[in-house]
Amino acid sequence: MGLLAISCSSSDPNEDDTNKLSDLTVEVEIVGSSSSNPYGDGSGRVKVSFSAKNATSYKVNFGNGDMIETPSNNVSYTYVGAGTHTYQIFVSAYKGSQFISKNVSINISVSSALIFADEFNSNGAPNSSRWGYDIGRGNDGWGNNEVQYYTSRPENVVVENGVLKITARKENYEGADYTSARLLTKGKFSFTYGKVEVRAKLPVGGGTWPAIWMLGSNFSSVGWPACGEIDIMEHVGNRPGIVSSAIHTPSSYGGTVNHGETSIQNVSSQFHVYSAEWTAEKIQFAVDGNIFYTYNPTTKNASTWPFNSDQFIILNIAMGGSLGGNIDPNFNSGTMEIDYVRVYK
Repeated sequence: MGLLAISCSSSDPNEDDTNKLSDLTVEVEIVGSSSSNPYGDGSGRVKVSFSAKNATSYKVNFGNGDMIETPSNNVSYTYVGAGTHTYQIFVSAYKGSQFISKNVSINISVSSALIFADEFNSNGAPNSSRWGYDIGRGNDGWGNNEVQYYTSRPENVVVENGVLKITARKENYEGADYTSARLLTKGKFSFTYGKVEVRAKLPVGGGTWPAIWMLGSNFSSVGWPACGEIDIMEHVGNRPGIVSSAIHTPSSYGGTVNHGETSIQNVSSQFHVYSAEWTAEKIQFAVDGNIFYTYNPTTKNASTWPFNSDQFIILNIAMGGSLGGNIDPNFNSGTMEIDYVRVYK
């Protein structure tokens, strides 16, 4: 798996030995590693476990520019970029001004499939190299008569304990009665053709409208619906348990949209994997691997198939609007929890 080596340390000479930071151990498991696949199963995933006597926090550097700070004793991480690569994973344990460090050298294989992943392992704000925000009320409620004000505040969006949390709240803010958050990979990551998987738990509350979806990267130049929209998952709090997917194109949008829906138990109490597989011929939508809707028009021209160029990913909770409907007067807050976002080519 790799060679452990102490790279650096610092200690307080006045510190009693019983309270001194010491004995850092680090173990790395390459997921799927075996005698026949020593570099893993191609998923690019590793599990890093560590402990040190008297440590209060840890910092893990994965050797590719990504770093996680955590008070726990383990993290999971997914490498991207096809091929077999060598990385130096550095783990530092901290107690006040004291620190000790060790590193593990790993060889790991990433299949050509995985091109984007966020496992949300670092507490705090979402990774700014992957996610940006839409801020404000938008023009006419983002085109859907929605009533929320989107922010980037931790009250509305935060990563905690390995989960991204997007929270819609009832509060007076900037002239709106509700706040929420809308994250997007625009300008940071986009792709043409592939499979998107998002493991999520959905909010409770009449009027909530959580969505996992995509827009064409040419949105700013050609507008909507010419850019094309792929709705991987939408859920309406006024219809709990009914999950829908949809396609918006110049020939079919809004009220004439192509869409499908399915009923999911425990949609707000358990995580489910929502996915869309997009090829040059069709787009298939599934929950937990079960396909429930396929969009495959017989004619694929610009009016029916604007899906031959890059799209970016959006995660949000809207409130009210044309699909969300009436908001329960007793609603105070609702959270969409996202365990991971992965894109395979």
